[in-house]
Amino acid sequence: MLDSLASLLAVVAVAAITPILVAVVPGHVPQVVVLILGGILIGPEALDLAEYADIELFANLGLGFLFLMAGYELDPALLRQREGTLALVAWVITAVIAMGTVGLLEWAGFVESFVPVSIALTTTALGTLLPILRDNGMLGGRFGRYIFASGAVGEMFPVIVIALFLGTYNTIVEVVGIAAVGGAAFLLSVLPRYVANTKVGRIVEQGQDETAQTTLRLTIVLLVALLFLSEEFGLDIVLGAFFAGMVLRRWRPGDVVGLEHKLDAVGYGFFIPVFFVSSGINLDVISILEEPLRPLVFLVLLLLVRGVPALFVYRKDLPAVRRTQLMLISATALPLLVALADIGVGNGSMLPENGAALVGAGVVSVALFPLIAVRLQRRALEAEEPSTPPPS
Repeated sequence: MLDSLASLLAVVAVAAITPILVAVVPGHVPQVVVLILGGILIGPEALDLAEYADIELFANLGLGFLFLMAGYELDPALLRQREGTLALVAWVITAVIAMGTVGLLEWAGFVESFVPVSIALTTTALGTLLPILRDNGMLGGRFGRYIFASGAVGEMFPVIVIALFLGTYNTIVEVVGIAAVGGAAFLLSVLPRYVANTKVGRIVEQGQDETAQTTLRLTIVLLVALLFLSEEFGLDIVLGAFFAGMVLRRWRPGDVVGLEHKLDAVGYGFFIPVFFVSSGINLDVISILEEPLRPLVFLVLLLLVRGVPALFVYRKDLPAVRRTQLMLISATALPLLVALADIGVGNGSMLPENGAALVGAGVVSVALFPLIAVRLQRRALEAEEPSTPPPS
């Protein structure tokens, strides 16, 4: 018990110090990067102040909150519009290129099994990007819709593929599992309609801003229930969390703005930072230092395989600077790389050094790609401003 509290203390201390460091250190380094570096510092390969096993449950809940927020931000109707169609086309192109590229790497002996690495090259870290892009005003307007569509496809489809091909059971059982979790999510999404005007509904609404905090508690029950169902069916917990966010978007009980502020406070105030710090604690830094070329290779592949197709797919819809931003945003990956490395190394389908290298590449992508995209924002806005005619 004392060891677990000591680990948790070290983790929350890193989480508390990070915003201060980000504010005083020049360069606008994303908090996510500092959290991960802080995790490495307090982890077993540096100061040895914290063990991943002591905080694993909190880390999983943090991952769940991260994807709940991503699912909540996504409007499912967007995937049926042009932005969603283009995002799906770009992802399919990426998947084909990934399979061919990683197949060559497997033939060359660089990877042991191409399935987890191929999936890794098709992911986008929408949940991780949300706070960065939100802070820089990049989620509004027409371009924000392209970001959400690309990010949602880059998170949801890889998760489904992971469940199908890297799950605990055979593919048919995995399909049934996905259908079961999706069905449970749908039932939960329509349930509020039947209790809204009942005594229970009125109690929930009255208690949302009191000590009962009814809507927040129900939201956490929703998240944990779908995480539990995903785990029971051998699916990745990310799928359950993403479904939970999409369900919550349809729920939105009571004071919507107030609930969003509460979720931000609980998620970004505690659970999500714990997840990123734990990712640093669990990172195999020794493998990365022994073979520094591997993370570099995967970083370049993330940009080429996941990012570059955006330059061509969106050429009729977005100007060059916006396509460049979308390329960088699409190529940013981390949480799913952590999950894939854990699954792949655990079941023997991924070399341990490649698992560490993928996570290392994800850390660098989060540190580098969004920063460049943000730096291009002013140029993008200037290009979109209507030119004013000269005075007569």
